[in-house]
Amino acid sequence: MLSAAEVHRRIVEMHPQALATGELAPALALVDPDVIDHRGGSDGDHHGIDAWRRKWETAMAADNSFHDTSVTIEQNVTAGDISVNRYTSRGTHTATGKHYAVHSMDMIRVRDGKIVEHWALQDTDAIRHQLGLDS
Repeated sequence: MLSAAEVHRRIVEMHPQALATGELAPALALVDPDVIDHRGGSDGDHHGIDAWRRKWETAMAADNSFHDTSVTIEQNVTAGDISVNRYTSRGTHTATGKHYAVHSMDMIRVRDGKIVEHWALQDTDAIRHQLGLDS
């Protein structure tokens, strides 16, 4: 069975590839059917693998506006079934040619080798600012 750190590393590495190819099955194989995605804000929590799939499909649609996307794990801290990543996402906005780099953190809880809970923080204001989209 995969450790929390290994599941976390694999899903982060699969994310850009899944967005680029539209092939979600390998990444979704690491997600429990009853996963809870704690998104916070007005969206609140999302429950179940179908909600996770819709999140990635939405990201794929947005990803069409970007190229050269990558995710670099800067640090991982694992304690038992919890894994936390600090990472940097990078890409280029296709329409403007502007680049972005944003620091983010996410945390997962793993049971039986699958993600059962997920929390994430990303500075989307920094992305908008770097792309000149803030008002």
